[in-house]
Amino acid sequence: MFPDLTCDDVFRLETKRLWLRWPRASDAPAIAAFAALPQVAQMTANLPHPYPPREADRFIFKARAENSGGHALHLAITRKSGPRPVLGLVSAAANGEIEVEIGYATAPEAWGKGFATEAVRMVIDTVFALTQAARITANSRSHNPASRRVLEKLGFAYVDSGLDFLPARGGLHPCDRFRLERADWRHDAEVRRLPPMAHQRLGIADVPIADPAGELHEC
Repeated sequence: MFPDLTCDDVFRLETKRLWLRWPRASDAPAIAAFAALPQVAQMTANLPHPYPPREADRFIFKARAENSGGHALHLAITRKSGPRPVLGLVSAAANGEIEVEIGYATAPEAWGKGFATEAVRMVIDTVFALTQAARITANSRSHNPASRRVLEKLGFAYVDSGLDFLPARGGLHPCDRFRLERADWRHDAEVRRLPPMAHQRLGIADVPIADPAGELHEC
């Protein structure tokens, strides 16, 4: 689903305060530091707790393989200024031909600062600008109101609640389900330019834009 542009590890996205880039082997200690925390892991579907030794290395290897194959876009979140250890992760994974599922986790020191909203918004724009996805879905554990607020701020509509299988939690757990349709994303802004992807293979004049009809074309 994802194009060649995202399948190279030079790919990165820029927001006002953040860089979003492929995870690297050197990120393993920083990822393990927050992924091992119970207050982080328990709010996710896929972070095991206790966090096994070398689990961060396994995640990074798998994430890079899925990125390079165009099946997903797993990105590490870092600050643009000051110390730059990884402070979170955001993933967009193909779920069939026209749907993408998004998920994220951030370190506690990043909570309440808008970093998750900023990072996920950029990934949403990138998914709709670079793929033919008709919608993006997301799930939030029912006892995680902070995650729900992030999704609602980004325009996701509540669909329903139910028991979802969370692999790392070992069974079915109550979750709230959300969906963002391409039409609603288009309605949120008159024209969505491709997000800044710092100094990559495409020149500024070559970067496609998404018009309000959601079609990609060349400038």
